[in-house]
Amino acid sequence: MKSYDWIVIGGGITGAALSYELAKKGFVVLLLEKYSSLKGASRYSYATLPYWFGTTDLTNQLFQEGRQRHHYLSEELETDTQFRELDLLLTIAPEYDPEKIATNFSEYNIVPRLISVEEACEMEPLLNKEAITGAFTVSQGHVSPEAITLGYSQALTRLGGQIEISEVTGLVKTRDNSTHSCSERITGVYTTDKTYHAANIVVCAGGISRHFLKSAGISTRVYFTHAEMLETPPVDLQLNTIVIPAVQKRFEYEAATSTVELEQMWDEPGHKFVPFSLDAGAVQFKNNSIRIGQISRVLTDPHAKIDPVQSETAIRVEIGKVLPALENLPATWHHCLIAYSSDDLPLIGAIPNIEGIHIFSGFSSPFALVPPLAKRFANYLAGENDEIIQQLSPSRFV
Repeated sequence: MKSYDWIVIGGGITGAALSYELAKKGFVVLLLEKYSSLKGASRYSYATLPYWFGTTDLTNQLFQEGRQRHHYLSEELETDTQFRELDLLLTIAPEYDPEKIATNFSEYNIVPRLISVEEACEMEPLLNKEAITGAFTVSQGHVSPEAITLGYSQALTRLGGQIEISEVTGLVKTRDNSTHSCSERITGVYTTDKTYHAANIVVCAGGISRHFLKSAGISTRVYFTHAEMLETPPVDLQLNTIVIPAVQKRFEYEAATSTVELEQMWDEPGHKFVPFSLDAGAVQFKNNSIRIGQISRVLTDPHAKIDPVQSETAIRVEIGKVLPALENLPATWHHCLIAYSSDDLPLIGAIPNIEGIHIFSGFSSPFALVPPLAKRFANYLAGENDEIIQQLSPSRFV
């Protein structure tokens, strides 16, 4: 029976990147993924790289490390990640005061520049000038989520790592009775048809991470929101910029719903803490398809049923106000879970009080932050000291 150094649960951007970095350090790695093609948040992401988004020395350092890493990642992975720099337009709706928003944006390390309606429409001719009172602009990176995730996976297999398409259904637990504490340890995983064993397990399952760990009796402060977007086929229409609202309710709601006071309710299905948010934005990919979003719903049931017809209508109406040419494009509705934490920082490291189980999840900007942090985490697990990884440990919430 083969045993691995690391079993990685989840083959999205987090699991693929971490598996590759672990294999680079010489670990024997098994990556387990439920689906044969990319699904979930990695597949339906805007895949933007908001390097300007840092507000502290820590987050600024990580965003800048991410920027540097993306400049040579295609060469390292031997694949075209479709990395590029685009102009971001943060549109200001009529009900908001541009000067007040500018004050809020002043906390970022790279401060977006406030521009007039005319300047915004010159940068993005598809904008409806009647729907905005101005915009902020800043340079932002962008990649193909499918290309970069596939690139990491292929690079993993070239290093001898193993990928199995199989749903993980549970964790193998053993108890060490040789000590007075009778400590519990995770020594493997159950899938629908096999049991795999490893010295260490790491959960990279994004929005389902909390539910999966809780089903095994393990608590950790990672949360999830239900995200919905529309995806068009390749179209002749051309967006010059990435368009996103300057004020996004999603972040406000995530902060309000990840408090200690609500922790117990998160493990009870059926709670809806806040109304859904709809932040109308769009990004066009290199193949000319457009992703339009997004609705975010903070619901404690990861399997909650959502009406796609109502959601699609709501998204089309809102995007039609800002980018009228996009409102009636043929598009398909998609839904996924997005992980987040209570302090906007990911959870990286060993889960307290139980040995052998780790987490790598809760990224607010995964495509920007996962590449540098996967590399740092793998180096840390190989014995290198890293104060940043220690700061991101789940034990900070204990």
